[in-house]
Amino acid sequence: LLFLELIGCLLLNVKGVYGYPIEIQALFYMALRCALSMLKPDGDGRECIEKITKRLHALSFHMRNYFWLDYQQLNDIYRYKTEEYSHTAVNKFNVMPDSIPDWVFDFMPLRGGYFVGNVGPAHMDFRWFALGNCVSIMSSLATPDQSMAIMDLLEHRWDELVGEMPLKICYPCLEGHEWRIVTGCDPKNTRWSYHNGGSWPVLLWQLTAACIKTGRPQIARRAVDLIESRLHRDCWPEYYDGKLGRYVGKQARKYQTWSIAGYLVAKMLLEDPSHIGMISLEEDKLMKPVIKRSASWPQL
Repeated sequence: LLFLELIGCLLLNVKGVYGYPIEIQALFYMALRCALSMLKPDGDGRECIEKITKRLHALSFHMRNYFWLDYQQLNDIYRYKTEEYSHTAVNKFNVMPDSIPDWVFDFMPLRGGYFVGNVGPAHMDFRWFALGNCVSIMSSLATPDQSMAIMDLLEHRWDELVGEMPLKICYPCLEGHEWRIVTGCDPKNTRWSYHNGGSWPVLLWQLTAACIKTGRPQIARRAVDLIESRLHRDCWPEYYDGKLGRYVGKQARKYQTWSIAGYLVAKMLLEDPSHIGMISLEEDKLMKPVIKRSASWPQL
């Protein structure tokens, strides 16, 4: 009941589907789908189901089209015209092509893609965020093709996104003036540390679940092998620092329950992949976006 009450509050208070980070969007989508599976289509439940279904349609359309970035989409954004004002506008959020950071062009492989960190009017956060992309796969917010593309990106950019200690929470880190503005000069969030590009072992289980769901368990096994070589020896720290995750975090607490649990869940999933059904949702064939986009918007 508490969970359903929370969903009801979200339905009433979230004024639209843009402007929120990928993690919030993906977790919200998964929460809505879980709530949908628990409701009965009678009485008040029917009205709630209708509201949830409508929101899922809008959210899945929005995320799969506007948050998604691959080589083709990056090239399209690079060639965007600005200040378009009709329903046929291609540049829906008036993103300035000059705002694309240089690192994205070298980072993006010809095969692969990911959901960017955030999208809002005149602003796009092009960074990779591990949790949001893994949950997008587990919840089926990502289409099957998008899920495979995320796995392709992980394999192609292994050193940047995984390194020597899975898993990089985001990539790349914030530095200089941008770091001072966004973090408020937070000493915990210096470059490649904590939430600013640090490596978090707890994310291993989400990565493993995403790998199993996409039929790529070998990626998860490779990550587990990395963790097994160090995590116990380092006394199960909370997070690691450095561009490759080579150093125990400067403020990391040791013997962290979630670091241990993340490893154990990952091992159990690999030993018996059928457990994936407890934490993953299959694509709902009936849950297709009903909103039609303009004919000028390029196909994925």
